Amino acid sequence: MVTLRRPAKATAAPARGGLPLPADVRLMNAVAAAVFVLAAAGAGVAAWAWLMRSPWFPIRAIQLDGDLARNSVPTIRANATPRLAGNFFSIDLQQSRAAFEGVPWVRRAVVRRVWPDRLVVRLEEHRPVALWAGEELPDSGVALDGSRLVNSFGELFDANVGDVEDEALPVLSGPDEQAAEVLAMLQRLQPVLERQGLVISALHLSGRGSWRAAFDSGATMELGRGSADEVLARTERFVRSFAAANAKWRAPLLHADLRHTNGYALRLRGVVPTPSASPTAGATN
Repeated sequence: MVTLRRPAKATAAPARGGLPLPADVRLMNAVAAAVFVLAAAGAGVAAWAWLMRSPWFPIRAIQLDGDLARNSVPTIRANATPRLAGNFFSIDLQQSRAAFEGVPWVRRAVVRRVWPDRLVVRLEEHRPVALWAGEELPDSGVALDGSRLVNSFGELFDANVGDVEDEALPVLSGPDEQAAEVLAMLQRLQPVLERQGLVISALHLSGRGSWRAAFDSGATMELGRGSADEVLARTERFVRSFAAANAKWRAPLLHADLRHTNGYALRLRGVVPTPSASPTAGATN
């Protein structure tokens, strides 16, 4: 009997590409790839360094936007431009911002690049609302050092007071770090006191937290210590009762002391104090 056998399948030879590469070849390939990456990175750094120093991308124009009431465009350029360094790509925007904010009267600057060769700078100027006398106790006509003001945000800034057109700015004083608090108190007190025709020309906060006001009439007022609400409540009480307390004499106010618990003491122009007057009952003293 003849037995038929199915011929065996030929075994395929392993593909040439499937053979593992020798270790030294793999190492050589890895080193070559690393060298290529480093060379490319070095070329990129060199290209960037060249671009930073290149005279081909200079800043050719600086556009100034914003409300420029205190400075002219030529003045700002003359003050800030010498402090700018670099071309369109290399210029430091933070340093540029500091250069513009170093110009007198400039509170804030926002600087951005505009392709291909322009800087756009938006400026915000300080708006002065008061003069600042430090921790000195100001009276009407106080002499100032001529350089410090308070802006509408309660921030102190240096400027030439002679550049301020408004000669009626009030004088504020106290610890420098509490300038915003002093301004806020002025803004709360003035509408209340105006009901008696009193216009604050100076407001002082002592280091111990006591308030004192001076008025354009030459009168003064001790407001005492406490929170802003407590000081305002004492002032409201004074304003409500002062007209009745002064009905007999109808004399201008010289001084008021609101630090008493149940009332206040007054000195009126041309009125002589009497021993029977009670300083805590709202009477003239």
